[in-house]
Amino acid sequence: MMAIEQLAEVFVEVADTLVEDFDVIEFLELVTQRTAQISQTSAAGLMLSDAHDNLQFVAASEESVHLLELFQVQNDEGPCLDCFHSGSPVVNSDLDASEARGRWPLFAARAIDLGFRSVHAFPLRHRGVVIGAMNLFSTDAGRLEEPDARIVQALADVATIGILQQRTIRAGEVLTEQLQAALISRITIEQAKGALARSRRINVEEAFTELRSYARSHQLQLSELAHVVVTDPGKYPDLLGRH
Repeated sequence: MMAIEQLAEVFVEVADTLVEDFDVIEFLELVTQRTAQISQTSAAGLMLSDAHDNLQFVAASEESVHLLELFQVQNDEGPCLDCFHSGSPVVNSDLDASEARGRWPLFAARAIDLGFRSVHAFPLRHRGVVIGAMNLFSTDAGRLEEPDARIVQALADVATIGILQQRTIRAGEVLTEQLQAALISRITIEQAKGALARSRRINVEEAFTELRSYARSHQLQLSELAHVVVTDPGKYPDLLGRH
């Protein structure tokens, strides 16, 4: 069972980011990082549905999870998709077991190749509407007990509130706009990562770390900094290594 003190700290920290004009991508990165920590899993990833009801990668506690999340979408197979379509959690799936291999043959093989042994998925829901899903990956086959699963679902619900940026959604159009804004921000960040990686001759994971650290040290929103890197790279020559 997760420590009460640790849980309280996590929920306070996450709630404290829900301020006016907060950066939704930074917020979701924080949610995935803290969820992985308190659930004692190896990594967490989060995907949202776009305007066409297709899942798109948005955030992860580890940048390497990005590729595994994309693999699910590209092959239309995996626990995150099952969770999204059913609206129900997928918990304690042993990737070495015949059930998981039969259910997700391509995904299970790829996840095992990356060192993972078990996976969980939790829906992001608002009033019965599922807007995405969060995956947890473990390098062992340890179980997530029911009380802990309920806590993870609570964090997924908090993430949903953060995405929507308000506690009451009165119109479906508002929900669509908020989801689309989050997905556009992620695309811009991916473009900025690529630009920074090319300019600094580093890999994309290092580029993302540099981008995030620069945004924090200069009190900038991550998506705001990414937009400038893509549209006006000369504004931050010290970041891009240009003088």
